[in-house]
Amino acid sequence: MDDTPDISGRTDAARRAARALATAKTAVKNAALEAIAVAIVERTEEILAANARDLEKGREKGMPEGLLDRLALDGYRIAAIADAVREVKALPDPVGEVMRGMTNELGLRITQVRVPMGVIGMIYEARPNVTIDAAALALKSGNAVILRGGSAAEGSNRAIISVMRDALSSAGLPADLVQTVDDLGRPGATAMMRARGGIDVLIPRGGAGLISAVVRESIVPVIETGTGNCHVYVDSGADLEAAERIIMNAKTQRVGVCNAAETLLVHRDEAERFLPGALTRLATAGVTLHLDETSLEIARRDASIDEAMIVPAVEEDWAAEYLSMDLAVRVVDSIDEAIEHIRSYSSGHTEAICTPSLASANRFRTELDSAAIAINASTRFTDGGQLGLGAEIGISTQKLHARGPMGLAELTTSTWIIEGEGTVRP
Repeated sequence: MDDTPDISGRTDAARRAARALATAKTAVKNAALEAIAVAIVERTEEILAANARDLEKGREKGMPEGLLDRLALDGYRIAAIADAVREVKALPDPVGEVMRGMTNELGLRITQVRVPMGVIGMIYEARPNVTIDAAALALKSGNAVILRGGSAAEGSNRAIISVMRDALSSAGLPADLVQTVDDLGRPGATAMMRARGGIDVLIPRGGAGLISAVVRESIVPVIETGTGNCHVYVDSGADLEAAERIIMNAKTQRVGVCNAAETLLVHRDEAERFLPGALTRLATAGVTLHLDETSLEIARRDASIDEAMIVPAVEEDWAAEYLSMDLAVRVVDSIDEAIEHIRSYSSGHTEAICTPSLASANRFRTELDSAAIAINASTRFTDGGQLGLGAEIGISTQKLHARGPMGLAELTTSTWIIEGEGTVRP
């Protein structure tokens, strides 16, 4: 017996709401986004109280620190989330944008214009900020959204969605533009994956297990976001001071995010000069170093590095998305070996090279096949806000229309408009 819950009532409500939003002018959508931003800040204490309960439950269940960091909200983060909503509000409305146009030999005026997808489903893990980001992007791009945010953040998400629905109503738009299936538990996610015709596109965002399960089981079209096994490669002749800044930022600024570095590759020419200082600084910052034979030998020469912070690397380390204060380190003989290593183990998210060589930078850019390539810059810049998209709904590592950070344009599809004067095809 199939015990998948029936969510057709919710998807039908979402489709009705999406039709109402499709005819709304940009000013109406912007007013709704401003109402959401204001309400989030005004009801901060309510949201924080719910988040504190989620955090307490997470600690009781032994949730890793990196995931607790993803889950945690405070006044600063809530204010930043409200600012992100306003950034989306300030972005150009993609709906109605003419993507291309022409007049053919018969005098037909042909244009391809952006239109909303309709109803977007989002399945994600312990990221309450994603609840707001997803809703803001969906609304500005003319879509309704149905959310499944995971049990770890259920209280936080419930509070945030209540705030957003109230704000939508106050702005004269249907509250059902933002809905959740969190109350249905995991079967709610299954129901979303089976809601073909009710949900137009499904976006999973989280760990590899979640993403692969949605891709494998969904009969709704999926835009696949990717895990982040990101690399930093220090090339021969690199500015080692800059390279150290980059790896420290890429690894330690915020560890529980998909654009944090998980592997450091160092050209053998620079290993003896770069690794002693870099490994010491990383270990002092609390990073456990998973070291290949050469880098382990270098680390053990430095008595200031706590032996507990260095471990021999094993094969699994090269493919790991740690989401924690762990870093795999390998010394390579050439850029060819670095590129081959990344091709073998990368998740296709972001790779960074530190190099003075234009030739090396061009090889890295053209021979690797990831959604983002950073040249003398941190992997942490692969982010919708940093790349001028405003908030992002996820970072796609697939090769369809959406790749890299997905902003407003990636949440639209297109319609061809064909205008004639009684014109028929000869």
